[in-house]
Amino acid sequence: MEQNPQNFDRLASAVESLVKQERWTRRFANLLKLAVAAYVAFFIYYAIQNMGAREMDGLNMKEHVAIIKLEGPIMPGSKVSAESLTPLLQSAFSNPSSKAVIIQANSPGGSPVQSALINDEIVRLKNKFEKPVYVVVEDVCASGCYYIAVAADKIYANKGSMIGSIGVRMDSFGFTGLMEKIGVENRSMHAGEFKTFINPFAPVNEEGRQFFQERILERTHQQFIETVRAGRGDRIKETEYTYSGLVWLGDEAVENGMIDGLGDLGSVQRDVIGITDSRTYESDKSLMEELMGDISSETASKLSLYLTTLQ
Repeated sequence: MEQNPQNFDRLASAVESLVKQERWTRRFANLLKLAVAAYVAFFIYYAIQNMGAREMDGLNMKEHVAIIKLEGPIMPGSKVSAESLTPLLQSAFSNPSSKAVIIQANSPGGSPVQSALINDEIVRLKNKFEKPVYVVVEDVCASGCYYIAVAADKIYANKGSMIGSIGVRMDSFGFTGLMEKIGVENRSMHAGEFKTFINPFAPVNEEGRQFFQERILERTHQQFIETVRAGRGDRIKETEYTYSGLVWLGDEAVENGMIDGLGDLGSVQRDVIGITDSRTYESDKSLMEELMGDISSETASKLSLYLTTLQ
Protein backbone atom coordinates (compact mmCIF):
# COMPACT_ATOMS: atom_id res chain seq x y z
CA MET A 1 0.00 0.00 0.00
CA GLU A 2 1.48 3.33 -1.06
CA GLN A 3 1.88 5.94 1.69
CA ASN A 4 0.90 9.53 1.04
CA PRO A 5 3.93 11.83 1.62
CA GLN A 6 1.59 14.53 2.80
CA ASN A 7 0.48 12.30 5.67
CA PHE A 8 4.09 11.89 6.79
CA ASP A 9 4.60 15.66 6.64
CA ARG A 10 1.50 16.25 8.70
CA LEU A 11 2.63 13.63 11.25
CA ALA A 12 6.14 15.12 11.45
CA SER A 13 4.70 18.59 11.84
CA ALA A 14 2.42 17.40 14.64
CA VAL A 15 5.30 15.68 16.45
CA GLU A 16 7.49 18.77 16.09
CA SER A 17 4.68 20.97 17.43
CA LEU A 18 4.21 18.60 20.38
CA VAL A 19 7.95 18.65 21.17
CA LYS A 20 8.03 22.45 21.06
CA GLN A 21 5.00 22.61 23.32
CA GLU A 22 6.65 20.23 25.80
CA ARG A 23 9.82 22.34 25.81
CA TRP A 24 7.85 25.52 26.35
CA THR A 25 5.90 23.86 29.17
CA ARG A 26 9.13 22.77 30.91
CA ARG A 27 10.66 26.22 30.51
CA PHE A 28 7.55 27.87 31.87
CA ALA A 29 7.51 25.47 34.81
CA ASN A 30 11.17 26.22 35.56
CA LEU A 31 10.57 29.95 35.34
CA LEU A 32 7.58 29.60 37.64
CA LYS A 33 9.66 27.66 40.17
CA LEU A 34 12.40 30.28 39.99
CA ALA A 35 9.88 33.08 40.48
CA VAL A 36 8.39 31.31 43.50
CA ALA A 37 11.86 30.73 44.98
CA ALA A 38 12.77 34.40 44.44
CA TYR A 39 9.50 35.49 46.05
CA VAL A 40 10.10 33.24 49.08
CA ALA A 41 13.69 34.48 49.40
CA PHE A 42 12.57 38.10 49.21
CA PHE A 43 9.82 37.47 51.75
CA ILE A 44 12.31 35.88 54.16
CA TYR A 45 14.75 38.75 53.63
CA TYR A 46 12.02 41.34 54.18
CA ALA A 47 10.85 39.60 57.35
CA ILE A 48 14.40 39.42 58.70
CA GLN A 49 14.98 43.08 57.89
CA ASN A 50 11.80 44.09 59.71
CA MET A 51 12.67 41.95 62.70
CA GLY A 52 16.18 43.36 62.75
CA ALA A 53 14.87 46.91 62.43
CA ARG A 54 12.52 46.40 65.37
CA GLU A 55 15.32 44.91 67.43
CA MET A 56 17.63 47.79 66.50
CA ASP A 57 14.95 50.33 67.39
CA GLY A 58 14.66 48.74 70.80
CA LEU A 59 18.40 48.49 71.22
CA ASN A 60 18.88 52.11 70.15
CA MET A 61 16.82 53.08 73.18
CA LYS A 62 18.60 50.62 75.48
CA GLU A 63 21.96 51.19 77.14
CA HIS A 64 24.54 49.15 75.26
CA VAL A 65 28.16 48.78 74.19
CA ALA A 66 28.78 49.70 70.56
CA ILE A 67 30.95 47.17 68.72
CA ILE A 68 32.72 47.86 65.43
CA LYS A 69 34.68 45.15 63.64
CA LEU A 70 38.06 45.92 62.13
CA GLU A 71 38.81 42.69 60.29
CA GLY A 72 41.13 42.09 57.34
CA PRO A 73 43.72 44.13 55.45
CA ILE A 74 43.33 47.91 55.71
CA MET A 75 42.99 49.18 52.15
CA PRO A 76 41.26 52.07 50.39
CA GLY A 77 37.94 51.08 48.86
CA SER A 78 37.58 48.02 51.09
CA LYS A 79 35.40 47.28 54.10
CA VAL A 80 38.39 48.18 56.27
CA SER A 81 39.00 51.72 55.10
CA ALA A 82 38.36 55.21 56.42
CA GLU A 83 35.46 55.59 53.99
CA SER A 84 33.75 52.45 55.33
CA LEU A 85 34.54 52.73 59.04
CA THR A 86 34.07 56.47 59.61
CA PRO A 87 30.23 56.38 59.29
CA LEU A 88 30.10 53.40 61.66
CA LEU A 89 32.28 55.16 64.21
CA GLN A 90 30.15 58.29 63.97
CA SER A 91 26.92 56.32 64.48
CA ALA A 92 28.38 54.39 67.42
CA PHE A 93 29.69 57.45 69.25
CA SER A 94 26.70 59.69 68.55
CA ASN A 95 24.06 57.21 69.72
CA PRO A 96 22.97 58.44 73.20
CA SER A 97 22.34 54.85 74.30
CA SER A 98 25.89 53.66 73.55
CA LYS A 99 27.95 54.05 76.71
CA ALA A 100 31.26 52.79 75.31
CA VAL A 101 32.77 51.73 72.00
CA ILE A 102 34.73 48.55 71.38
CA ILE A 103 36.74 48.02 68.21
CA GLN A 104 37.10 44.29 67.66
CA ALA A 105 40.42 44.08 65.81
CA ASN A 106 41.84 41.25 63.75
CA SER A 107 44.06 42.70 61.03
CA PRO A 108 47.65 42.39 59.77
CA GLY A 109 47.68 46.08 58.85
CA GLY A 110 47.79 47.79 55.48
CA SER A 111 47.67 51.36 54.20
CA PRO A 112 49.35 53.87 56.55
CA VAL A 113 47.16 56.68 55.21
CA GLN A 114 43.90 54.80 55.86
CA SER A 115 45.18 53.82 59.30
CA ALA A 116 46.03 57.45 60.12
CA LEU A 117 42.62 58.67 58.94
CA ILE A 118 40.81 56.12 61.12
CA ASN A 119 43.04 56.90 64.11
CA ASP A 120 42.33 60.63 63.75
CA GLU A 121 38.58 60.04 63.56
CA ILE A 122 38.55 57.87 66.69
CA VAL A 123 40.47 60.53 68.65
CA ARG A 124 38.13 63.26 67.40
CA LEU A 125 34.96 61.35 68.26
CA LYS A 126 36.02 60.18 71.71
CA ASN A 127 36.93 63.76 72.64
CA LYS A 128 33.70 65.15 71.19
CA PHE A 129 31.33 62.65 72.81
CA GLU A 130 33.47 61.87 75.87
CA LYS A 131 32.92 58.15 75.58
CA PRO A 132 35.54 55.51 76.38
CA VAL A 133 36.83 53.43 73.49
CA TYR A 134 38.54 50.08 73.75
CA VAL A 135 40.28 47.81 71.27
CA VAL A 136 39.93 44.05 71.75
CA VAL A 137 42.39 42.06 69.64
CA GLU A 138 41.71 38.55 68.43
CA ASP A 139 44.50 36.83 66.43
CA VAL A 140 46.61 39.76 65.26
CA CYS A 141 46.82 43.54 65.48
CA ALA A 142 49.95 44.51 63.59
CA SER A 143 51.32 47.50 61.70
CA GLY A 144 48.40 49.66 60.48
CA CYS A 145 46.01 47.90 62.84
CA TYR A 146 48.17 48.89 65.81
CA TYR A 147 48.37 52.41 64.35
CA ILE A 148 44.57 52.52 64.72
CA ALA A 149 44.50 50.72 68.08
CA VAL A 150 46.63 53.28 69.92
CA ALA A 151 43.78 55.79 69.52
CA ALA A 152 41.80 53.77 72.08
CA ASP A 153 41.80 54.44 75.81
CA LYS A 154 42.82 50.84 76.45
CA ILE A 155 43.85 47.81 74.38
CA TYR A 156 43.15 44.21 75.37
CA ALA A 157 44.22 40.98 73.68
CA ASN A 158 44.53 37.24 74.10
CA LYS A 159 47.81 35.95 75.48
CA GLY A 160 48.50 34.38 72.06
CA SER A 161 47.57 37.44 69.99
CA MET A 162 50.34 39.00 67.91
CA ILE A 163 50.85 42.69 68.62
CA GLY A 164 53.13 45.36 67.16
CA SER A 165 55.06 45.46 63.89
CA ILE A 166 55.66 49.21 64.23
CA GLY A 167 57.41 49.72 60.92
CA VAL A 168 56.91 50.55 57.25
CA ARG A 169 57.66 48.43 54.21
CA MET A 170 57.56 48.49 50.43
CA ASP A 171 58.31 45.28 48.55
CA SER A 172 60.22 45.21 45.29
CA PHE A 173 62.20 42.72 43.17
CA GLY A 174 64.40 42.55 40.09
CA PHE A 175 64.57 40.36 36.98
CA THR A 176 67.72 41.74 35.36
CA GLY A 177 69.84 38.63 35.93
CA LEU A 178 67.16 36.31 34.57
CA MET A 179 66.61 38.62 31.58
CA GLU A 180 70.29 38.40 30.63
CA LYS A 181 70.20 34.60 30.77
CA ILE A 182 67.17 34.24 28.51
CA GLY A 183 68.03 37.13 26.20
CA VAL A 184 65.25 39.58 27.11
CA GLU A 185 65.99 43.28 26.65
CA ASN A 186 64.33 46.09 28.60
CA ARG A 187 62.99 48.72 26.16
CA SER A 188 60.76 50.73 28.50
CA MET A 189 60.69 54.51 28.09
CA HIS A 190 60.19 57.28 30.62
CA ALA A 191 60.50 61.00 31.24
CA GLY A 192 61.83 62.07 34.60
CA GLU A 193 65.17 60.83 35.88
CA PHE A 194 63.81 58.76 38.76
CA LYS A 195 60.41 57.79 37.33
CA THR A 196 61.42 54.13 37.07
CA PHE A 197 63.64 53.83 40.15
CA ILE A 198 61.72 50.72 41.25
CA ASN A 199 61.40 49.18 37.77
CA PRO A 200 62.02 45.43 38.28
CA PHE A 201 63.27 45.12 34.67
CA ALA A 202 66.03 47.73 35.04
CA PRO A 203 69.22 47.89 37.14
CA VAL A 204 68.95 49.18 40.70
CA ASN A 205 68.75 52.95 40.92
CA GLU A 206 70.50 53.57 44.23
CA GLU A 207 69.93 57.32 44.30
CA GLY A 208 66.18 56.91 43.75
CA ARG A 209 65.96 54.14 46.33
CA GLN A 210 67.84 56.25 48.87
CA PHE A 211 65.47 59.17 48.30
CA PHE A 212 62.42 56.94 48.77
CA GLN A 213 63.93 55.33 51.87
CA GLU A 214 64.63 58.65 53.56
CA ARG A 215 61.75 60.82 52.36
CA ILE A 216 58.92 58.26 52.30
CA LEU A 217 59.61 55.17 54.39
CA GLU A 218 61.58 56.79 57.21
CA ARG A 219 59.22 59.77 57.50
CA THR A 220 56.14 57.51 57.47
CA HIS A 221 57.80 55.38 60.15
CA GLN A 222 58.43 58.48 62.26
CA GLN A 223 54.77 59.50 61.92
CA PHE A 224 53.82 56.00 63.12
CA ILE A 225 56.15 56.31 66.13
CA GLU A 226 54.77 59.73 67.07
CA THR A 227 51.21 58.39 66.88
CA VAL A 228 52.08 55.45 69.14
CA ARG A 229 53.73 57.74 71.67
CA ALA A 230 50.76 60.10 71.62
CA GLY A 231 48.32 57.25 72.16
CA ARG A 232 50.20 55.11 74.66
CA GLY A 233 52.07 57.84 76.56
CA ASP A 234 54.30 56.61 79.36
CA ARG A 235 52.56 53.22 79.39
CA ILE A 236 54.81 51.94 76.60
CA LYS A 237 58.26 50.85 77.72
CA GLU A 238 60.53 51.73 74.82
CA THR A 239 63.56 49.61 73.98
CA GLU A 240 65.76 49.30 70.92
CA TYR A 241 63.24 46.80 69.51
CA THR A 242 59.98 48.68 70.15
CA TYR A 243 59.90 50.45 66.78
CA SER A 244 61.88 47.86 64.84
CA GLY A 245 58.91 46.12 63.19
CA LEU A 246 58.97 43.12 65.53
CA VAL A 247 55.82 41.61 67.04
CA TRP A 248 55.07 40.26 70.52
CA LEU A 249 52.51 37.86 71.93
CA GLY A 250 49.79 39.30 74.09
CA ASP A 251 51.24 38.33 77.47
CA GLU A 252 54.58 40.00 76.70
CA ALA A 253 52.81 42.97 75.09
CA VAL A 254 51.24 43.64 78.50
CA GLU A 255 54.68 43.69 80.09
CA ASN A 256 56.18 46.12 77.58
CA GLY A 257 53.13 48.39 77.66
CA MET A 258 51.94 47.89 74.10
CA ILE A 259 48.56 46.77 75.46
CA ASP A 260 46.82 47.22 78.80
CA GLY A 261 45.74 43.72 79.69
CA LEU A 262 44.53 40.29 78.64
CA GLY A 263 40.88 39.79 77.82
CA ASP A 264 38.27 39.11 75.20
CA LEU A 265 35.11 40.83 74.03
CA GLY A 266 32.94 39.33 76.77
CA SER A 267 35.33 39.99 79.63
CA VAL A 268 35.90 43.61 78.60
CA GLN A 269 32.14 44.20 78.45
CA ARG A 270 31.54 42.48 81.80
CA ASP A 271 34.56 43.38 83.88
CA VAL A 272 35.83 46.65 82.40
CA ILE A 273 32.76 48.44 81.08
CA GLY A 274 30.11 46.71 83.18
CA ILE A 275 27.48 46.50 80.42
CA THR A 276 26.64 43.14 78.85
CA ASP A 277 24.18 44.33 76.20
CA SER A 278 25.88 45.14 72.92
CA ARG A 279 25.10 46.19 69.37
CA THR A 280 27.34 45.58 66.38
CA TYR A 281 27.46 48.53 64.00
CA GLU A 282 27.83 47.32 60.42
CA SER A 283 27.52 48.73 56.92
CA ASP A 284 24.24 48.12 55.10
CA LYS A 285 24.33 45.04 52.90
CA SER A 286 22.60 44.38 49.60
CA LEU A 287 19.94 41.71 49.21
CA MET A 288 22.43 39.36 47.55
CA GLU A 289 24.97 39.88 50.35
CA GLU A 290 22.31 39.21 52.96
CA LEU A 291 21.18 35.99 51.31
CA MET A 292 24.52 34.62 50.14
CA GLY A 293 27.16 36.55 52.06
CA ASP A 294 30.03 38.47 50.53
CA ILE A 295 31.90 35.26 49.68
CA SER A 296 34.65 36.61 47.45
CA SER A 297 35.48 39.54 49.73
CA GLU A 298 35.55 37.46 52.88
CA THR A 299 37.63 34.71 51.26
CA ALA A 300 40.18 37.22 49.98
CA SER A 301 40.45 38.90 53.37
CA LYS A 302 40.87 35.61 55.21
CA LEU A 303 43.48 34.37 52.72
CA SER A 304 45.42 37.63 52.92
CA LEU A 305 45.33 37.54 56.71
CA TYR A 306 46.51 33.91 56.74
CA LEU A 307 49.38 34.51 54.30
CA THR A 308 50.52 37.63 56.14
CA THR A 309 50.53 35.74 59.42
CA LEU A 310 52.77 33.07 57.90
CA GLN A 311 55.41 35.61 56.77
